[in-house]
Amino acid sequence: MKYDFVAIGDITTDAFIKLKDATELLDHGTRELCVRFADKVPYEEVIEVRAVGNAANAAVSAARIGLSSALIARVGDDENGRNCRETLKGNGVADEYVETQVGLPTNYHYVLWFGAERTILVKQTKFTYSMPQFETPPKYIYLTSLGESAKEFHHEIARYVSEHPETKLAFQPGTFQIKLGAEALKDVYAVTEIFFCNKEEAQIILKTQESDTKKLMEALRGLGPRVVVVTDGPNGSNILDESGAAWHVPMYPDPAPPVSRTGAGDATASSTVSYIMKGLAPKDALLRGMINAASVVQGVGAQTKLLTDAEIEAWYAKRPADFQETAL
Repeated sequence: MKYDFVAIGDITTDAFIKLKDATELLDHGTRELCVRFADKVPYEEVIEVRAVGNAANAAVSAARIGLSSALIARVGDDENGRNCRETLKGNGVADEYVETQVGLPTNYHYVLWFGAERTILVKQTKFTYSMPQFETPPKYIYLTSLGESAKEFHHEIARYVSEHPETKLAFQPGTFQIKLGAEALKDVYAVTEIFFCNKEEAQIILKTQESDTKKLMEALRGLGPRVVVVTDGPNGSNILDESGAAWHVPMYPDPAPPVSRTGAGDATASSTVSYIMKGLAPKDALLRGMINAASVVQGVGAQTKLLTDAEIEAWYAKRPADFQETAL
């Protein structure tokens, strides 16, 4: 089958543990979650969310918007892995490139959920990866979070995209990929069509304290990507398109107080790619991405509140007057 959108990245089950007896501290110059040490700390509930992770979230988002979508990922030969496969298929994502590796556990993460924010306890299984034999090259590969065991796999992806110009690459780096730095992944950056990160991540990648978002986007573009998006939390998102024009897009107003911010970035990035694939200009695609993010934060987990194409357009039709792009 020919796929429009093939995401690559680790897949997991997230167990959301809703805390009620915790505190947010800023004592060490960064936001910290504090619970009593050596004590019994009560929680309100635990909600398991299957088949998530940046890549799975992106694949589900693309499928919901109407693209043919598949996922390249690894699971273990366990009940968690089988449940993740079934959840993917139930969300319209093909699992033919999800490989089961015997003797290894499927990833399972614990999400400490306090207010609308989350702190995730992560342990990545050391899976091995290789590119599948596509019957027909996909229109887009969407590369995102992979663990250390997949370091060399990144170069295989870059070679594939270089050898198949009909396939474009979107790159939304995860924690390990950001820590690797731009030099270690220079072949990946060089073949990237659309790149996504937040402002703090851009500074880490570029090894700079530069705070001007437009300059950060221009520097990232110098690494290879033709279109660059840098998000900035409540300050909205910014995009540098292939012509060199830079635009700022505000957050879409929350219809209600956020329940959980997990997955907002994935929704923004994957929706933007999906709408560019559907023919919209990058700035117009980003507006739709911000709408999907505003919906996602209204639910638990990154996929529950992902919108369909029709729903996104309905939100867009009712957008407030100030929800529009402005030139940077």
